[in-house]
Amino acid sequence: MAEATATSSPLRAFLRDYGVFLVVGVVLLAAGIAVGLFVFGDTELARSLIDRYGLYALFCILVLEGAMLLYFAPSEALVPAGVALLAETTSEVAAVILVAVAGATVGQFLLFSFAKRAGREYLLERPWFRVDESRLERFDRWFDRWGPVVVPVSNALLFTRGMLTVPAGFAEMRDWQFVVLSAFGSLVFQTWLALAALGLLGRL
Repeated sequence: MAEATATSSPLRAFLRDYGVFLVVGVVLLAAGIAVGLFVFGDTELARSLIDRYGLYALFCILVLEGAMLLYFAPSEALVPAGVALLAETTSEVAAVILVAVAGATVGQFLLFSFAKRAGREYLLERPWFRVDESRLERFDRWFDRWGPVVVPVSNALLFTRGMLTVPAGFAEMRDWQFVVLSAFGSLVFQTWLALAALGLLGRL
């Protein structure tokens, strides 16, 4: 026991002294990949990055998708690409799904938090926010009528995915509640995409 403790002490000391730098480095690398994709990306680039960097690239791309900044590749193509390139076993398919859900949830939470703090008018003035006021008002009415339940429902559907993120922020929905419901809807969405990629959806 004493020997095991002595062996782990240098690692603990390293993480204590330099852990914050490791975290910052990972975040900066993720941000760099995300910015590069946002500015220069296309579908083939996204696919090649997933092929080269695996789950880490998938996570970064899904952060953009969740934040509604994924203009260069259809969101429904990402998990099927991840399954095709990275997954050969059931556990690897599950890993692709979970990483995609985590990335999308992080991205949606960032947009949700921005909407919650910056407000409607400021967000509508941003050139990167490509939802016009009439569409936003429609989804505002959805949230006003049905409440938080529309967050996972919309996230599970292709053409409304993510569209309730901003109305939820404007309504000052609780952070933990948004994260849980957003993640659940994304889990449903990414799971059926993975099943479709595997050719299993028609057998259910």
